[in-house]
Amino acid sequence: MTKLFRLMLAVLFLVACATFTHAGDLASFKGQSGSLKIAGGTAHIPVMKEAAKIIGEAHPDIRITIAGGGSGVGIKQVGEGLIDIGNSGRKATDKEISTYGLIMHKWAIDGVGPVVNPKNPVTELTTEQLQDIFSGKISNWKELGGEDRAINLYDRDAASGTRSVFWKKGLKKAEVSPKANVVPSNGAMKTAISGDPYSIGFVSVGHIDDSVAPVTLDGVAPTLDNVKNGSFPVARGLYSITKGDAEGLAKLFIDFLFSPTGQELVKAKGFVAVK
Repeated sequence: MTKLFRLMLAVLFLVACATFTHAGDLASFKGQSGSLKIAGGTAHIPVMKEAAKIIGEAHPDIRITIAGGGSGVGIKQVGEGLIDIGNSGRKATDKEISTYGLIMHKWAIDGVGPVVNPKNPVTELTTEQLQDIFSGKISNWKELGGEDRAINLYDRDAASGTRSVFWKKGLKKAEVSPKANVVPSNGAMKTAISGDPYSIGFVSVGHIDDSVAPVTLDGVAPTLDNVKNGSFPVARGLYSITKGDAEGLAKLFIDFLFSPTGQELVKAKGFVAVK
């Protein structure tokens, strides 16, 4: 990488930060230093990483690390004091809240939509058809007007907040075949679906891009606008969770997510802002 190219990247990054950053949103970080550990839900990561970049560029003495692992991991690790903020795509249960003394902070709304490979002509399904596919009752794309090929199912593990909302609101708590391939994140799901012409899975609406094809469900497409207006019902809150009231850098970071800059990031990454 040449010196000129590095300089160009630096300029582009500063321009991007300036585009999102509103005056005063970073003022609370002045004079702060130390580290902040964040982990959990993978749908959160694009917003988290961008927020961390903006904060770190303005205040290099603050070090923010962000990891995935799923909503269950985020809740468990923050509850056990291993991290400062746990990300979750589902509400913590009453038992988790009482056991760990958790406080939830919802800073975005996210839809979760079924997706197939872009080469697949089957891009419209009913809820009943979706249930039959994931249960294994419908096992060949030919039954849905596609090719005479077996349907390859992709699922997330039980700790996933993305899976939780898809199972509850998309599949209406119907059975999921144990033969489904389990992947660990939204990114891994996209990679799997984009590489398998006969696959079907689900991802956060904020993660849908040209590498996968969204599937219209009961006549409603999984788009940001439809999540906003409530017509696409498979949606959930994105939460950052703390053990007790947020304090120190954790509080400043969460406050930043609710600031005008933070909510602009939420919208830019394909989610619905809450403020």
